[in-house]
Amino acid sequence: MVRVLSFLVLVFLARIAYIITVRGKSCVSGDFCFFPETLIFATGDYSQSDTSGDAENTRLRNYYYAVFEDLIAEGYLSPDSKCICIDTLSGQDVVALRDIGVTESIGISKKSSPPLVLYGQSFRQPFDENSFDFEFSGDGPFDENSFDFEFSGDGVLDRSSKPVDFASEVSRTLRPGGFFVVHTTAKDLYSLNSLLDLFNTYRLIRSRDIEGLDSSMPWIREIVLRKKNEVLRLDEMNQSLNVNPLNRCSVPVYKRELIQIAEPLIKEEPLKPWITLKRNIKNIQYLSSMADIRFKNRYIYVDVGARSYGSSIGSWFKKLYPKQNKSFEIFAIEADKAFHQEYRSKKWVTLLPYAAWVRNETLFFEINREPSRRNEEKGLGMGRIQAVQSSSNFVGDLDKIQGFDFANWLKSAVSNRDYVVVKMDVEGTEFQLIPRLVETGAMCLIDEMFLECHYNRWQRCCPGERSPKYHKMYAECLELFASLRESGVLVHQWW
Repeated sequence: MVRVLSFLVLVFLARIAYIITVRGKSCVSGDFCFFPETLIFATGDYSQSDTSGDAENTRLRNYYYAVFEDLIAEGYLSPDSKCICIDTLSGQDVVALRDIGVTESIGISKKSSPPLVLYGQSFRQPFDENSFDFEFSGDGPFDENSFDFEFSGDGVLDRSSKPVDFASEVSRTLRPGGFFVVHTTAKDLYSLNSLLDLFNTYRLIRSRDIEGLDSSMPWIREIVLRKKNEVLRLDEMNQSLNVNPLNRCSVPVYKRELIQIAEPLIKEEPLKPWITLKRNIKNIQYLSSMADIRFKNRYIYVDVGARSYGSSIGSWFKKLYPKQNKSFEIFAIEADKAFHQEYRSKKWVTLLPYAAWVRNETLFFEINREPSRRNEEKGLGMGRIQAVQSSSNFVGDLDKIQGFDFANWLKSAVSNRDYVVVKMDVEGTEFQLIPRLVETGAMCLIDEMFLECHYNRWQRCCPGERSPKYHKMYAECLELFASLRESGVLVHQWW
C-alpha cells in the first residue's frame, strides 16, 4: 500500500513539474499560469549570458540601445518604466532596455526565449489591462493597463495581418498616459494617417525619420504616441471617423492632394465612348498605386450593377486593380436574375440580388434583353436593368425586383478602418444614389469610386444619333464628377 501511495505521489509531482516547465511560462493555458497576476520581472545581467553574443546580436543591441537612449533623453522612457517589446524578433531590444537601466522590461514573441521573451502574439497579449508604461512594437496576452511603455520595432506593425486587433491589444495593456513607440517603413501620408487612425485614443507626440537597422532599411519612421487619460467624447469619435454631425465628410489635406494628382477628367464629350474606356483605363491613377494601404482592417470591393462575373469583376478588378497582395472581400450587387446562377459557383463573391436604391421598396423595372442573349452568355453584360421607357425602339419585359437602401447597407457593412472600393454602373440611377450617399455620410466610407455616368451618348450602331434611353447630357455628368472630386471623393470616370 505504501509503495502504491509513493508511486501516486511521484506521478502527481511529475505532472506538476511538467505543467510548470512546459505550460506555465506561456500564461495562455486555460487551467494554469505560472506567472502571478502581478507580473514579476527577472533581474540580472542578460547582455551576454542569455544571448548568443555574436556580431549580429551585438549590432542589434547597440542599435536599440541608441534608440532607447534618445527616448530616455526626451522624457518618453525612464528607468522606472514598465516596458514591453511587442513581437520582438531577436530579443535584443529587451536586452538593450535592461542594459540601459530599464529593468522592468519584457518581450513577447511567437517564439519564446524565457526569461526575457515570453510566448505571445501582438493581437493577443498575455498581460492584464494597463500593465505597461511604455510599449515598443518592433513585434503581447496581458491584463489591462499592465505597462507604461510599449515598443514595436523591426516593422512588426507593418507586417501584421490584423492591425486593428494589434492596436486594440496595445490600448488594452498600456496604462493611460503611457507611451507607444512604433517603427514603420510607411512613408506616404495616406498610410501614416491610416496608422494613426488605428490609435484614435492616443495623441501624436512626434513623428520623425531615424537611421534604419541596415542598408536594406536605410531609414525608418519613428512614431511616438501617448495614450489619453480620458475616454473619447462623441464629438471626438465623430472627428476620428472623419464625419461631422451633419454627415459631411471631413477630408484631410493629404487626401485632397491625392485627388490633385489623379488622372484629369475628360472635359469634352467622347464621340466614341466605347473606345475612350479602353484608353482611360490605361490612364487611371489608382489610389493603391499612389498610396500604401497596409494599415487597413478589411479590403472590400463593391460592384454596384455588377451584371455577369466577367463584366468587370473578373475582367477588370481581379486582373488589373493593384491590390498590394491584399485579399479583397467582393460584393456583387445585381438585380437581374439572368446573372444570379453564375455567381453561385463564385464562392469568393457575395451576391446581393437586389437593385441599389435610396430606400427599401419593391421596384418595377424593364430588363433589356437586346438584341440576343449571346453576349450575356459571353459575360459581356447585356441584360441590364433599365428604368421603364416608352420608346418604340425598345423591346423588353416588365419585371418586379427588390430595391434596397444602398447607403444604409454600406454604413452597416463597412467601417472607416476598412479600405473600400466601389464601382457603380446603375443605368442613370446614379443621380439619385450619389446624393443619398453624400447626405447619409456613407460616401465618407468609400476610399475610391469608379462611376459610369449615363447620358444621351452617341450610339455605336447609328452614327450621328444619340441614345434615347437617357435624358442627361454629358455636361451634367461632368459636373457630377467635378463636384465629387471637389468634395474630396477620389472618383474615376467609367464608361
